[in-house]
Amino acid sequence: MKLAVVGGGSTYTPELIDGFARLRDVLPVAELVLIDPAADRLELVGGLARRIFARQGHPGRISWTGDLDAGVDGADAVLLQLRIGGQAARNQDETWPLECGCVGQETTGAGGLAKALRTVPVVLDIAERVRHRNPDAWIVDFTNPVGIVTRALLTAGHKAVGLCNVAIGFQRKFARLLDVAPDDIQLEHVGLNHLTWERAVRVGGEDVLPKLLAEHGDALAADLHMPRTLVERLGVVPSYYLRYYYQHDEVVRELRTKPSRAAEVAAMEKELLRMYGDPALDEKPELLGKRGGAFYSEAAVALTSSLLRDTGDVQVVNALNNGTLPFLPDDAVIEVPATVGARGAVPVPVRPLEPLYAGLIANVTAYEHLALEAALKGGRDRVFEALLAHPLIGQIAYADRLTDELLAHNREHLAWA
Repeated sequence: MKLAVVGGGSTYTPELIDGFARLRDVLPVAELVLIDPAADRLELVGGLARRIFARQGHPGRISWTGDLDAGVDGADAVLLQLRIGGQAARNQDETWPLECGCVGQETTGAGGLAKALRTVPVVLDIAERVRHRNPDAWIVDFTNPVGIVTRALLTAGHKAVGLCNVAIGFQRKFARLLDVAPDDIQLEHVGLNHLTWERAVRVGGEDVLPKLLAEHGDALAADLHMPRTLVERLGVVPSYYLRYYYQHDEVVRELRTKPSRAAEVAAMEKELLRMYGDPALDEKPELLGKRGGAFYSEAAVALTSSLLRDTGDVQVVNALNNGTLPFLPDDAVIEVPATVGARGAVPVPVRPLEPLYAGLIANVTAYEHLALEAALKGGRDRVFEALLAHPLIGQIAYADRLTDELLAHNREHLAWA
Protein backbone atom coordinates (compact mmCIF):
# COMPACT_ATOMS: atom_id res chain seq x y z
CA MET A 1 0.00 0.00 0.00
CA LYS A 2 1.02 3.60 -0.50
CA LEU A 3 0.83 6.23 2.25
CA ALA A 4 1.46 9.96 2.05
CA VAL A 5 2.31 12.26 4.96
CA VAL A 6 1.43 15.92 4.44
CA GLY A 7 3.71 17.91 6.70
CA GLY A 8 6.37 15.26 6.22
CA GLY A 9 9.12 17.76 7.02
CA SER A 10 7.95 17.92 10.63
CA THR A 11 10.42 16.90 13.31
CA TYR A 12 7.63 14.53 14.47
CA THR A 13 8.00 12.44 11.32
CA PRO A 14 10.82 10.10 12.47
CA GLU A 15 8.54 8.96 15.30
CA LEU A 16 5.99 7.99 12.67
CA ILE A 17 8.63 6.34 10.48
CA ASP A 18 9.88 4.30 13.41
CA GLY A 19 6.35 3.02 13.98
CA PHE A 20 5.92 2.07 10.33
CA ALA A 21 9.24 0.20 10.46
CA ARG A 22 8.57 -1.68 13.72
CA LEU A 23 4.94 -2.52 12.95
CA ARG A 24 5.25 -3.51 9.30
CA ASP A 25 3.27 -6.71 9.93
CA VAL A 26 0.34 -4.57 11.09
CA LEU A 27 0.64 -2.03 8.26
CA PRO A 28 2.68 -3.29 5.28
CA VAL A 29 3.78 -0.04 3.61
CA ALA A 30 5.23 -0.53 0.14
CA GLU A 31 5.61 3.18 -0.63
CA LEU A 32 5.73 6.21 1.64
CA VAL A 33 5.82 9.78 0.36
CA LEU A 34 6.68 12.73 2.60
CA ILE A 35 5.16 16.00 1.37
CA ASP A 36 6.22 19.44 2.56
CA PRO A 37 6.92 22.84 0.99
CA ALA A 38 10.03 23.24 3.20
CA ALA A 39 12.60 21.53 0.97
CA ASP A 40 15.50 21.94 3.42
CA ARG A 41 13.67 20.25 6.30
CA LEU A 42 12.24 17.61 3.99
CA GLU A 43 15.70 16.58 2.81
CA LEU A 44 16.92 16.10 6.38
CA VAL A 45 13.83 14.24 7.59
CA GLY A 46 13.57 12.14 4.43
CA GLY A 47 17.19 11.05 4.64
CA LEU A 48 16.77 9.92 8.25
CA ALA A 49 13.51 8.17 7.35
CA ARG A 50 15.30 6.08 4.72
CA ARG A 51 18.06 5.19 7.18
CA ILE A 52 15.51 4.11 9.81
CA PHE A 53 13.82 1.81 7.28
CA ALA A 54 17.17 0.42 6.19
CA ARG A 55 18.34 -0.24 9.75
CA GLN A 56 15.17 -2.15 10.56
CA GLY A 57 15.18 -4.06 7.28
CA HIS A 58 11.96 -2.54 5.98
CA PRO A 59 11.61 -3.08 2.22
CA GLY A 60 9.35 -0.07 1.64
CA ARG A 61 10.37 2.80 -0.61
CA ILE A 62 10.53 6.32 0.85
CA SER A 63 10.50 9.46 -1.28
CA TRP A 64 9.72 13.12 -0.68
CA THR A 65 8.37 16.03 -2.64
CA GLY A 66 7.00 19.55 -2.39
CA ASP A 67 4.35 18.71 -4.99
CA LEU A 68 1.16 17.82 -3.11
CA ASP A 69 -0.76 16.52 -6.13
CA ALA A 70 2.04 14.21 -7.23
CA GLY A 71 2.69 13.04 -3.69
CA VAL A 72 -0.88 11.98 -2.89
CA ASP A 73 -1.53 10.44 -6.30
CA GLY A 74 -2.43 6.79 -5.79
CA ALA A 75 -2.19 6.95 -2.00
CA ASP A 76 -4.41 4.62 -0.01
CA ALA A 77 -4.24 6.93 3.00
CA VAL A 78 -3.03 10.48 3.58
CA LEU A 79 -1.88 11.53 7.05
CA LEU A 80 -2.12 15.23 7.92
CA GLN A 81 0.27 16.79 10.43
CA LEU A 82 0.35 20.48 9.56
CA ARG A 83 1.34 23.59 11.45
CA ILE A 84 0.37 26.68 9.46
CA GLY A 85 2.71 29.49 10.45
CA GLY A 86 5.12 27.14 12.20
CA GLN A 87 6.36 27.59 15.75
CA ALA A 88 6.36 31.38 15.28
CA ALA A 89 2.57 31.42 14.94
CA ARG A 90 2.27 28.97 17.82
CA ASN A 91 4.38 31.27 19.97
CA GLN A 92 1.91 34.08 19.29
CA ASP A 93 -1.04 31.82 20.11
CA GLU A 94 0.57 31.09 23.47
CA THR A 95 1.47 34.67 24.41
CA TRP A 96 -1.00 37.35 23.32
CA PRO A 97 -4.01 35.80 25.14
CA LEU A 98 -2.03 36.07 28.38
CA GLU A 99 -2.06 39.86 28.01
CA CYS A 100 -5.83 39.67 28.50
CA GLY A 101 -5.55 37.32 31.47
CA CYS A 102 -6.62 34.28 29.43
CA VAL A 103 -4.83 30.99 28.82
CA GLY A 104 -2.44 31.05 25.90
CA GLN A 105 -2.43 27.57 24.36
CA GLU A 106 -2.34 26.22 20.83
CA THR A 107 -5.57 24.19 20.96
CA THR A 108 -7.57 25.79 23.76
CA GLY A 109 -9.10 29.23 24.13
CA ALA A 110 -8.23 32.15 21.87
CA GLY A 111 -4.94 30.61 20.71
CA GLY A 112 -6.75 27.44 19.71
CA LEU A 113 -9.26 29.47 17.72
CA ALA A 114 -6.44 31.29 15.92
CA LYS A 115 -4.90 27.96 14.95
CA ALA A 116 -8.26 26.68 13.71
CA LEU A 117 -8.80 29.77 11.56
CA ARG A 118 -5.36 29.38 9.97
CA THR A 119 -5.63 25.64 9.52
CA VAL A 120 -9.14 24.68 8.38
CA PRO A 121 -9.05 26.36 4.93
CA VAL A 122 -5.65 24.83 4.14
CA VAL A 123 -6.71 21.36 5.24
CA LEU A 124 -9.91 21.53 3.20
CA ASP A 125 -7.94 22.57 0.11
CA ILE A 126 -5.59 19.63 0.62
CA ALA A 127 -8.52 17.25 1.11
CA GLU A 128 -10.19 18.41 -2.10
CA ARG A 129 -6.97 17.79 -4.01
CA VAL A 130 -6.68 14.34 -2.45
CA ARG A 131 -10.28 13.58 -3.42
CA HIS A 132 -9.62 14.74 -6.99
CA ARG A 133 -6.54 12.52 -7.28
CA ASN A 134 -7.90 9.52 -5.40
CA PRO A 135 -11.47 9.67 -4.08
CA ASP A 136 -11.07 6.36 -2.21
CA ALA A 137 -8.15 7.52 -0.07
CA TRP A 138 -8.63 7.86 3.68
CA ILE A 139 -7.52 11.02 5.46
CA VAL A 140 -6.13 10.56 8.97
CA ASP A 141 -5.96 13.92 10.72
CA PHE A 142 -3.46 14.53 13.51
CA THR A 143 -3.50 18.28 12.87
CA ASN A 144 -4.68 20.39 15.81
CA PRO A 145 -7.24 21.40 16.81
CA VAL A 146 -8.18 17.85 15.82
CA GLY A 147 -11.88 18.07 16.73
CA ILE A 148 -12.56 21.19 14.68
CA VAL A 149 -10.38 20.12 11.75
CA THR A 150 -11.97 16.66 11.63
CA ARG A 151 -15.45 18.19 11.80
CA ALA A 152 -14.55 20.43 8.85
CA LEU A 153 -13.39 17.42 6.84
CA LEU A 154 -16.44 15.30 7.64
CA THR A 155 -18.87 18.17 7.03
CA ALA A 156 -17.32 18.55 3.57
CA GLY A 157 -17.93 14.86 2.88
CA HIS A 158 -14.36 13.62 3.07
CA LYS A 159 -13.35 10.12 4.18
CA ALA A 160 -11.64 11.21 7.36
CA VAL A 161 -10.95 10.17 10.93
CA GLY A 162 -9.28 12.32 13.59
CA LEU A 163 -6.54 11.00 15.84
CA CYS A 164 -4.99 12.15 19.12
CA ASN A 165 -2.37 10.49 21.31
CA VAL A 166 -3.97 11.28 24.70
CA ALA A 167 -5.87 7.98 24.95
CA ILE A 168 -2.96 5.76 23.90
CA GLY A 169 -0.75 7.70 26.31
CA PHE A 170 -3.10 6.87 29.18
CA GLN A 171 -3.36 3.26 28.03
CA ARG A 172 0.43 2.86 28.13
CA LYS A 173 0.74 4.68 31.46
CA PHE A 174 -1.94 2.58 33.13
CA ALA A 175 -0.42 -0.62 31.72
CA ARG A 176 2.95 0.25 33.29
CA LEU A 177 1.37 1.03 36.64
CA LEU A 178 -0.65 -2.18 36.62
CA ASP A 179 2.15 -4.29 35.12
CA VAL A 180 -0.03 -5.61 32.29
CA ALA A 181 0.26 -5.50 28.51
CA PRO A 182 -1.15 -2.32 26.91
CA ASP A 183 -3.55 -4.37 24.79
CA ASP A 184 -5.10 -5.72 28.00
CA ILE A 185 -6.30 -2.20 28.88
CA GLN A 186 -9.68 -0.96 27.64
CA LEU A 187 -10.48 2.67 28.36
CA GLU A 188 -13.86 4.26 28.85
CA HIS A 189 -12.57 7.45 27.30
CA VAL A 190 -15.21 10.08 26.59
CA GLY A 191 -15.49 13.73 25.57
CA LEU A 192 -14.10 15.98 22.87
CA ASN A 193 -10.57 16.26 21.59
CA HIS A 194 -8.44 17.67 24.44
CA LEU A 195 -11.49 17.60 26.70
CA THR A 196 -11.79 14.00 27.88
CA TRP A 197 -12.10 11.88 30.99
CA GLU A 198 -11.20 8.23 31.67
CA ARG A 199 -14.33 7.00 33.44
CA ALA A 200 -13.25 3.36 33.63
CA VAL A 201 -10.09 1.34 33.05
CA ARG A 202 -10.90 -2.29 32.38
CA VAL A 203 -8.63 -5.32 32.50
CA GLY A 204 -10.32 -8.60 31.68
CA GLY A 205 -13.71 -6.91 31.97
CA GLU A 206 -13.01 -5.61 35.50
CA ASP A 207 -12.89 -1.86 36.17
CA VAL A 208 -9.57 -1.30 37.94
CA LEU A 209 -9.80 2.50 38.01
CA PRO A 210 -10.56 2.60 41.77
CA LYS A 211 -7.42 0.49 42.36
CA LEU A 212 -5.37 2.80 40.14
CA LEU A 213 -6.52 5.89 42.02
CA ALA A 214 -5.95 4.32 45.42
CA GLU A 215 -2.50 2.90 44.72
CA HIS A 216 -1.12 5.41 42.21
CA GLY A 217 -3.09 8.58 42.88
CA ASP A 218 -0.03 10.68 43.69
CA ALA A 219 1.77 9.74 40.46
CA LEU A 220 -1.31 10.30 38.31
CA ALA A 221 -2.07 13.67 39.92
CA ALA A 222 1.54 14.78 39.50
CA ASP A 223 1.45 13.92 35.79
CA LEU A 224 -1.77 15.90 35.41
CA HIS A 225 -0.49 18.82 37.53
CA MET A 226 -3.75 18.60 39.46
CA PRO A 227 -4.41 17.97 43.17
CA ARG A 228 -4.86 14.32 44.09
CA THR A 229 -7.89 15.34 46.12
CA LEU A 230 -9.61 16.55 42.95
CA VAL A 231 -8.92 13.32 41.06
CA GLU A 232 -10.21 11.28 44.00
CA ARG A 233 -13.34 13.42 44.35
CA LEU A 234 -14.13 13.07 40.66
CA GLY A 235 -13.34 9.35 40.60
CA VAL A 236 -12.08 9.72 37.02
CA VAL A 237 -8.79 10.62 35.35
CA PRO A 238 -9.18 13.88 33.39
CA SER A 239 -6.89 14.67 30.50
CA TYR A 240 -4.11 17.15 31.17
CA TYR A 241 -6.01 19.73 29.11
CA LEU A 242 -8.79 19.91 31.72
CA ARG A 243 -6.31 21.81 33.84
CA TYR A 244 -6.92 24.84 31.62
CA TYR A 245 -10.55 24.77 32.74
CA TYR A 246 -10.29 23.54 36.34
CA GLN A 247 -7.28 25.73 37.26
CA HIS A 248 -7.42 28.51 34.67
CA ASP A 249 -6.16 31.43 36.73
CA GLU A 250 -3.36 29.38 38.29
CA VAL A 251 -2.23 28.24 34.83
CA VAL A 252 -2.23 31.84 33.55
CA ARG A 253 0.03 32.87 36.44
CA GLU A 254 2.40 29.99 35.66
CA LEU A 255 2.52 30.72 31.93
CA ARG A 256 3.39 34.35 32.57
CA THR A 257 6.55 33.36 34.46
CA LYS A 258 8.24 31.07 31.94
CA PRO A 259 9.08 30.82 28.22
CA SER A 260 6.30 29.61 25.95
CA ARG A 261 6.14 25.96 24.99
CA ALA A 262 6.59 27.11 21.39
CA ALA A 263 9.92 28.70 22.27
CA GLU A 264 11.04 25.49 23.97
CA VAL A 265 9.98 23.38 21.00
CA ALA A 266 11.62 25.73 18.48
CA ALA A 267 14.95 25.30 20.25
CA MET A 268 14.41 21.55 20.38
CA GLU A 269 13.54 21.42 16.67
CA LYS A 270 16.72 23.27 15.77
CA GLU A 271 18.77 20.64 17.58
CA LEU A 272 16.71 17.77 16.15
CA LEU A 273 17.21 18.98 12.59
CA ARG A 274 20.94 19.23 13.23
CA MET A 275 20.89 15.63 14.45
CA TYR A 276 18.78 14.47 11.50
CA GLY A 277 21.48 15.76 9.17
CA ASP A 278 24.04 13.33 10.62
CA PRO A 279 24.41 10.53 8.03
CA ALA A 280 25.34 8.11 10.83
CA LEU A 281 22.00 8.57 12.63
CA ASP A 282 19.64 5.73 11.71
CA GLU A 283 17.14 5.72 14.57
CA LYS A 284 14.90 8.28 16.20
CA PRO A 285 16.95 10.22 18.76
CA GLU A 286 16.07 10.25 22.45
CA LEU A 287 15.48 14.00 22.29
CA LEU A 288 12.46 13.42 20.05
CA GLY A 289 10.64 11.92 23.04
CA LYS A 290 10.60 15.40 24.63
CA ARG A 291 9.11 16.96 21.49
CA GLY A 292 5.63 15.60 22.23
CA GLY A 293 3.34 13.20 20.41
CA ALA A 294 4.29 10.12 22.43
CA PHE A 295 2.94 6.88 20.93
CA TYR A 296 1.61 8.80 17.94
CA SER A 297 3.18 6.25 15.62
CA GLU A 298 1.48 3.26 17.26
CA ALA A 299 -1.89 5.01 17.20
CA ALA A 300 -1.45 6.08 13.57
CA VAL A 301 -0.40 2.61 12.45
CA ALA A 302 -3.31 0.95 14.24
CA LEU A 303 -5.90 3.38 12.86
CA THR A 304 -4.59 3.34 9.28
CA SER A 305 -4.37 -0.46 9.32
CA SER A 306 -7.96 -0.77 10.57
CA LEU A 307 -9.27 1.56 7.86
CA LEU A 308 -7.37 -0.12 5.03
CA ARG A 309 -7.59 -3.73 6.21
CA ASP A 310 -11.16 -3.54 7.57
CA THR A 311 -10.27 -5.06 10.93
CA GLY A 312 -13.34 -3.86 12.82
CA ASP A 313 -11.43 -3.40 16.07
CA VAL A 314 -12.11 -0.71 18.67
CA GLN A 315 -9.88 2.37 18.94
CA VAL A 316 -10.24 5.82 20.46
CA VAL A 317 -10.70 8.29 17.60
CA ASN A 318 -12.46 11.51 16.66
CA ALA A 319 -15.65 10.73 14.75
CA LEU A 320 -19.18 12.01 14.16
CA ASN A 321 -21.42 11.86 17.22
CA ASN A 322 -24.52 10.50 15.40
CA GLY A 323 -26.50 10.15 18.64
CA THR A 324 -23.74 8.67 20.78
CA LEU A 325 -23.94 11.61 23.18
CA PRO A 326 -27.65 12.48 22.91
CA PHE A 327 -27.23 16.03 24.22
CA LEU A 328 -25.01 16.95 21.23
CA PRO A 329 -25.95 17.40 17.56
CA ASP A 330 -25.30 14.45 15.28
CA ASP A 331 -22.67 16.37 13.30
CA ALA A 332 -20.55 17.15 16.36
CA VAL A 333 -17.19 15.37 16.46
CA ILE A 334 -16.52 13.50 19.67
CA GLU A 335 -13.53 11.53 20.98
CA VAL A 336 -14.58 8.07 22.15
CA PRO A 337 -13.85 4.40 21.47
CA ALA A 338 -15.17 3.45 18.04
CA THR A 339 -15.32 0.40 15.82
CA VAL A 340 -12.99 1.09 12.90
CA GLY A 341 -13.11 -0.56 9.49
CA ALA A 342 -13.37 0.08 5.79
CA ARG A 343 -16.53 2.15 6.28
CA GLY A 344 -14.90 4.44 8.81
CA ALA A 345 -15.30 4.88 12.57
CA VAL A 346 -18.56 4.18 14.39
CA PRO A 347 -18.62 5.17 18.09
CA VAL A 348 -19.54 2.43 20.53
CA PRO A 349 -22.37 3.15 22.99
CA VAL A 350 -21.51 5.43 25.91
CA ARG A 351 -23.04 5.35 29.38
CA PRO A 352 -25.05 8.51 30.22
CA LEU A 353 -22.69 11.29 31.20
CA GLU A 354 -22.85 13.09 34.52
CA PRO A 355 -23.87 16.78 34.25
CA LEU A 356 -20.41 17.88 35.43
CA TYR A 357 -18.93 16.53 32.19
CA ALA A 358 -21.90 16.81 29.85
CA GLY A 359 -22.29 20.53 30.57
CA LEU A 360 -18.71 21.39 29.69
CA ILE A 361 -18.77 19.15 26.61
CA ALA A 362 -21.95 20.85 25.37
CA ASN A 363 -20.47 24.30 25.96
CA VAL A 364 -17.23 23.55 24.11
CA THR A 365 -19.12 21.84 21.29
CA ALA A 366 -21.11 25.05 20.77
CA TYR A 367 -17.85 26.99 20.65
CA GLU A 368 -16.41 24.50 18.12
CA HIS A 369 -19.47 24.96 15.89
CA LEU A 370 -18.97 28.73 15.93
CA ALA A 371 -15.21 28.35 15.43
CA LEU A 372 -15.79 26.27 12.32
CA GLU A 373 -18.26 28.85 11.01
CA ALA A 374 -15.61 31.53 11.48
CA ALA A 375 -12.96 29.41 9.79
CA LEU A 376 -15.18 28.67 6.79
CA LYS A 377 -16.81 32.09 6.32
CA GLY A 378 -14.53 34.59 8.03
CA GLY A 379 -15.64 37.89 9.54
CA ARG A 380 -14.87 39.68 12.76
CA ASP A 381 -18.33 39.09 14.18
CA ARG A 382 -18.00 35.32 13.80
CA VAL A 383 -14.62 35.36 15.54
CA PHE A 384 -16.11 37.44 18.35
CA GLU A 385 -19.06 35.06 18.77
CA ALA A 386 -16.80 32.03 18.96
CA LEU A 387 -14.66 33.68 21.63
CA LEU A 388 -17.69 34.86 23.58
CA ALA A 389 -19.03 31.28 23.56
CA HIS A 390 -15.79 29.75 24.83
CA PRO A 391 -16.05 28.86 28.53
CA LEU A 392 -12.51 30.17 29.16
CA ILE A 393 -13.47 33.64 27.86
CA GLY A 394 -17.19 34.35 27.95
CA GLN A 395 -17.08 38.10 28.67
CA ILE A 396 -17.76 40.86 26.15
CA ALA A 397 -14.69 42.92 27.01
CA TYR A 398 -12.37 39.94 26.80
CA ALA A 399 -13.94 38.66 23.58
CA ASP A 400 -13.68 42.07 21.92
CA ARG A 401 -10.05 42.58 22.85
CA LEU A 402 -9.05 39.02 21.98
CA THR A 403 -10.77 39.33 18.60
CA ASP A 404 -8.69 42.38 17.77
CA GLU A 405 -5.50 40.69 18.96
CA LEU A 406 -6.24 37.51 17.03
CA LEU A 407 -6.83 39.39 13.78
CA ALA A 408 -3.77 41.59 14.26
CA HIS A 409 -1.49 38.58 14.77
CA ASN A 410 -2.95 36.44 11.97
CA ARG A 411 -3.75 38.73 9.03
CA GLU A 412 -1.13 37.13 6.80
CA HIS A 413 -2.84 33.75 7.22
CA LEU A 414 -6.48 34.90 6.88
CA ALA A 415 -7.43 35.88 3.34
CA TRP A 416 -10.66 37.55 4.46
CA ALA A 417 -8.89 39.70 7.08
